Amino acid sequence: MTHLEVVPGIHRIDGVNANCYLIADQELILVDTGLPRNARKVLNYITDDLHRQPSDLKTIVLTHCHMDHIGNAETIKQATGAKIAAHGEDAPYMDGRKRPPRPKGVLRFLFRLLSPAMRVEKFKVDVLLAGNDRLGSMEVVHVPGHTPGSIALYDPSRKVLFSGDVLRYQEGRLAGPPDRFTMDLEESRRSVEKLKSIDFETLCAGHGEPLRSRSALASKGP
Repeated sequence: MTHLEVVPGIHRIDGVNANCYLIADQELILVDTGLPRNARKVLNYITDDLHRQPSDLKTIVLTHCHMDHIGNAETIKQATGAKIAAHGEDAPYMDGRKRPPRPKGVLRFLFRLLSPAMRVEKFKVDVLLAGNDRLGSMEVVHVPGHTPGSIALYDPSRKVLFSGDVLRYQEGRLAGPPDRFTMDLEESRRSVEKLKSIDFETLCAGHGEPLRSRSALASKGP
């Protein structure tokens, strides 16, 4: 597995479909968990790359309820004893009280066919988050639209923004979430603008490469 430290103390774990990030302070915080059946990659990164104990992971924070972000949450929780944190609006999709959102168009049919093979184990969210809450050094930002309980995490000391799928770095520009996977497009556009206004330098998005310097964006930017 590729060892990637985005900025000091923040690591991106490759090969789990959606990006997972480990924040390696005195306690470890994991942001998102990838598609199901990838828990071992996350746990190996903790032990082999960071040379830490699994029990050092104290919090698993989920940016939203899509399967490529929550797929290993329960397995990693059982292996580490960490608590799972997510926004209260998305928690019902994680614990089974609501049916998980499906993509729009023909992808809806494809996902229905694949869902038995990619089934996510239902789990309880231990910590219900809301906007302006704090997790370690990070501030929780509620950015609904992609899902009702989508969140971002902002670390003002490092000027790092973990944006989930709400804001992405793509072809030298900042972009919003993909339309086919977004539940409320109008609300998501407002959330994108909210994140753009934050004073971040490094963007750690749910997919693609991190943006390591906001000043490097294309001159025509969004």
